[in-house]
Amino acid sequence: MFRNQYDSDVTVWSPQGRLHQVEYAMEAVNLGSATVGLKSDSHAVLIALKRASSELSAYQKKIINIDDHIGITISGLTADARILSRFMRSECLNYKYSHDSYLPLNRLISILGNKMQVCTQRYDRRPYGVGLLVAGFDDRGSHIYQTCPSANYYDCRAMSIGARSQSARTYLEKHLDKLAGCNLEELIKHGLRALRDTLPAEVELSTKNVSIGYVGKEQEFKILDEEETAPFLRLIEGEERRGAPPERSLGPLREDQGEEDRDPQAAVGLEAADHTMDTD
Repeated sequence: MFRNQYDSDVTVWSPQGRLHQVEYAMEAVNLGSATVGLKSDSHAVLIALKRASSELSAYQKKIINIDDHIGITISGLTADARILSRFMRSECLNYKYSHDSYLPLNRLISILGNKMQVCTQRYDRRPYGVGLLVAGFDDRGSHIYQTCPSANYYDCRAMSIGARSQSARTYLEKHLDKLAGCNLEELIKHGLRALRDTLPAEVELSTKNVSIGYVGKEQEFKILDEEETAPFLRLIEGEERRGAPPERSLGPLREDQGEEDRDPQAAVGLEAADHTMDTD
């Protein structure tokens, strides 16, 4: 039986028990440009690779400010990311108006997951074709969350999503034990090195194609401009690129799991190469 007999509706299961519409949405995330999120005890950092659709166009914004203590970076369909970011801003504003305090990050991610799951259960909707890395700092410390089009979400110590992101995850797994005690500068350097491993050999990181955002204790979420990004790029200039060979990922590095019981990464061995999408 052919795949396209079962992929016209998100509520139709294939004989193998798969929802192809959800898998296509997850593939859109894998086709987007790479982005990295990592945290220490005092800060959470997002670093994204910006992509231009042509030489004549500007680079697409990849890091979005949600609230004073929360920011996100995206991989996948930018239009879907705008919808979700507007929803997250509304939730933060409503909570601040009602309670006169910041919305806890775990509550926001739970609300967002419920919203995304509705689109995997109703025939008149389609899954959101975007993955988010959410960085925040609240009363419980710094956080990095990953959300998937399937409505799964994970509390991570470090994570990378997007095209060629396996190389970045390999770097982060090797240096995971060092991250907790890093200061902001060291944390950004680790993130830039991880992101650099996702690039082809002939491409280098520059102020034009890299975007950096961070949040911390008594530090509101800030997105650096090109002049502020340049000093961090100079810190890793001339270093030998690691470029680790692809390995099978052990999945998101979640807070509540040890090395031995982590779930496999929600990667979907898709045969959807013929379904091309405009992603970012």
